[in-house]
Amino acid sequence: MVDAALAARARSLDEEHHDTDLRGRFRLPAGTTYLDGNSLGALPVGVAEAVADAVTRQWGNDLIASWNTADWWGASARVGDRIGALVGSAPGQVLVADSTSVNLFKVVVAAARMRPGRDILLTDGDSFPTDVHIAEGAARVAGLVVERVSPADAPARIAELGDRLALAAYSSVDYRTGELWDLPAITRAAHDVGALVCWDLCHSAGAMEVGLDDHDADFAVGCGYKYLNGGPGAPAFIHVAAQHISSFDQPLTGWNGHAEPFAMSPDYAPAPTIERARVGTPPVLGVLALEAALKAFDGVGMAGVRRRSLALTGFFLECVDALVPGIVVASPRDDARRGSQVSLRHPHAYAVVQALIARRVIGDFREPDIIRLGFAPLYLTHADVLRAAEHLREVLGTREFARPEFSVRGAVT
Repeated sequence: MVDAALAARARSLDEEHHDTDLRGRFRLPAGTTYLDGNSLGALPVGVAEAVADAVTRQWGNDLIASWNTADWWGASARVGDRIGALVGSAPGQVLVADSTSVNLFKVVVAAARMRPGRDILLTDGDSFPTDVHIAEGAARVAGLVVERVSPADAPARIAELGDRLALAAYSSVDYRTGELWDLPAITRAAHDVGALVCWDLCHSAGAMEVGLDDHDADFAVGCGYKYLNGGPGAPAFIHVAAQHISSFDQPLTGWNGHAEPFAMSPDYAPAPTIERARVGTPPVLGVLALEAALKAFDGVGMAGVRRRSLALTGFFLECVDALVPGIVVASPRDDARRGSQVSLRHPHAYAVVQALIARRVIGDFREPDIIRLGFAPLYLTHADVLRAAEHLREVLGTREFARPEFSVRGAVT
């Protein structure tokens, strides 16, 4: 049963945010409400054609000449600049390369080398596991000790650590709850004691303003397949602030990062630009798919994207309060503290998510009890939001989630 008041409000909000409704730039299956763009973005129009051209013409016809004629070699920096524009990083500071994990490893070791005599790496123990695993692995290589501290407590702990702190490495948005952490405050606190900061932007790039340069962020890493819509396994990116590039001594000194890679010198000399963050030959097809996907952001300001994001998540909270009273909301209700997702807690969260998926409302599950719903601003409407809340009400109200098939775990949750 449709709630008439909420339906009217959805129409009003969709009209209010009409200018940022870019559904026409994406290929979305009919009848599907896609709330998993924070895990894998939808397919933008033009990507399939761009990849087909790269395969059939650039690779198929021009073969190896395309490293020059199609500028495959320059794609990593070229696409990096396009991402930089979305996260507030000036040209020449972002490179598309490798995975988020590999890029974080580079940053941790390089930061330790830039701050000799300091022995602490501060990070969030509740961050996405790869961030914690990589931080600890890189710290062993770099001779650092990892200390796990919540982002909420980080500024105070940073002040206590003082000149022992080499690097604070945090996620911009909590992957489970969608809580938006205070990037400016943590960055300032680290700089006040002479330390460096790295931000994981996997859950913020493409969904909100980040302002890396405005807040003097030293480093950032992030993936290309969530809100940037670059496709499954899309290459990641790394930001190194201009003032640090010349001293960015990263440990993975592959030939692509050499100052003269085709001189084939046995001695390593890093490139003088952001290119020194390269390692090996990039996955060209993935980089070109990401480049085509980023055209979905053409002519769109990130401030408008953020306004739409907050309207979508805020309206979903309003719908949940009205239609599913009593369910536990794990995400902050305060707009200033919420990313572009809403997470709910339920003891049968996995089964609830599977029941929703059967109804073509696509979200995902995170341990131990999180129903995680991502609201990709470019292609979701407020009508979609209401539809999702109505399905959630029915799944919970009828205990549809209790059907045995919804408790069968797949390899990916």
